[in-house]
Formats: sequence, structure tokens, C-alpha cells
Amino acid sequence: MRTRKSARAGQYAALLAYLAFLALPFLWLVSTAFKPPRELVGLHPTWIPQDPTLVNFRQAFDEQPLLRAALNSLLAAFSAAVVAVVLATPMAYVMARRRTALTRVASGWVVVSQAFPFVLLIIPLFLVLKNLRLIDSVPGLVMVYVVWALPFALWMLTGYVRAVPAELEEAAAVDGAGRLRILVSVTAPLLAPGIAATALFAFVTAWNEFFFALVLLKTPEKQTLPVVLTHFIGAEGVADLGPLAAAAFLATLPSLIVFAIIQRRITSGMLAGAVKN
Repeated sequence: MRTRKSARAGQYAALLAYLAFLALPFLWLVSTAFKPPRELVGLHPTWIPQDPTLVNFRQAFDEQPLLRAALNSLLAAFSAAVVAVVLATPMAYVMARRRTALTRVASGWVVVSQAFPFVLLIIPLFLVLKNLRLIDSVPGLVMVYVVWALPFALWMLTGYVRAVPAELEEAAAVDGAGRLRILVSVTAPLLAPGIAATALFAFVTAWNEFFFALVLLKTPEKQTLPVVLTHFIGAEGVADLGPLAAAAFLATLPSLIVFAIIQRRITSGMLAGAVKN
């Protein structure tokens, strides 16, 4: 009994250490965002601002078009999430309900594709978008985000579909319901939490994405929020630390809020995908 309690105490200590490791950078970012310029250059930095101010936020909005960049990020992330879910939902249903050699190969490819570095994908994606005349456009960036999010969305939704008992569909079929009626009335309501979680996850990943947006978007009016944050760093690599921290804090808030809402559903989807019927 004592050994079990010691092991549990060690697990909680490791968990607290990991949470502190994740939280400290964000707490320092928040602290920096509210510090006046004289505290930012002080020889003895403190965690809590001695004279909190909102001047960094006002300066950030004056220096860079944060609202326009946020709208671009919102449009790209929302569109990518909707398209990815619309494409992944029927594909996930087929992969979960029909266990054939083709679906097993597709499942394996979904897992393998997640191991590809992004830098290997940017050149073929750039050439495809160039042929489609979608370079330096938000629709082109949405296409890239859909390609990026689709494998994980497919894997996640497949787990949710497998968690839905096939007996419910068989019972509805015995009662005379057709395939379309079964999907709409029986399966879709049970998949609603999984669809919502997958869509929100795709939204957050697209909202935070930087590399593809940096390469594909050149017009300042079309750039997303993560790219605009780099404009607070001068040509010599000197960062305008206060406004940069304030803008980064504002850009982080949507991701934190969304993850706080959907973390339980994401975890349940992963566990559902790991359980065999």
C-alpha cells in the first residue's frame, strides 16, 4: 500500500512539473505584455509587473494591422475546418464500417503521412498552387490547411464511428429505415460530438499555423496573424518586446479558449479510436 501511494505521489509530482514547464513561458508572456518599457529593460526582471500598463497593446495595434490579420486567420481556419470535416466524415464512416484491404491500407497511410516533415510538402504544394493560380491567396492557403488537417481528422472521426455500435444501425434497418435515413437519424446525432471536436481541432491547428502562411502569402493585406507577429522583429533581429508580447498574448487566447472547451472530447475521441469492438 505504501509503495502504491509513493508511486502515485511521484506521478502527481511529475505531472505538476510538466504543467509548470508548459505554463511558465505563457505566464512570462503575460507578464511581459503588461510591463511598461522601463521594466522590460530592467536589470532585475520580475514576474509580476510593478506598474501594469496597457500601452503595449495600444502600441501593437498602432504598429501592425492585427485586426485584419486576425480576420484572415479566422477566414482561413474556419474554412479549412469546415472543408476538412465535410470530406473526412463520409470517409471515416466507410473506413470504420467496411474492414477491407483497401481501408486497412488507407488507415496505414493516414498514420504514415503524419510522419512527413512539412518542409518536404511545401515544394509540391507550391507547384500545385502555382498551376492553379492560387499562390498568394487565402483560398490557396485553405487548400493547404485542408490537406494538412485531413489525415488527423480522418483518424479521429474513424475512432468516433467505431465507438458507435453497429447494432443500432442494424436495428434501424430491421425496422425498415433506409441507408440514408439511418445515417441522418441514427448515426449522425451520435457523431455530433466527434464532428464538433474534430472541426475545432482543425480550426486551432490552422489558426496557429505559421510556416505555410509565411511561404504562400506575400501580400501584406492577406497575411495571417502568426506571420504579422514576426513584423515586430526589426531587420537586425531586435524585437519590439512589449508590443510583440501583447500581440502574441492576444493571438494565443483563441487557441486556449477552444482547447479548454474541447479537450475532453478530443481525449474521448482518441480513446474511442484505441478500443477495438
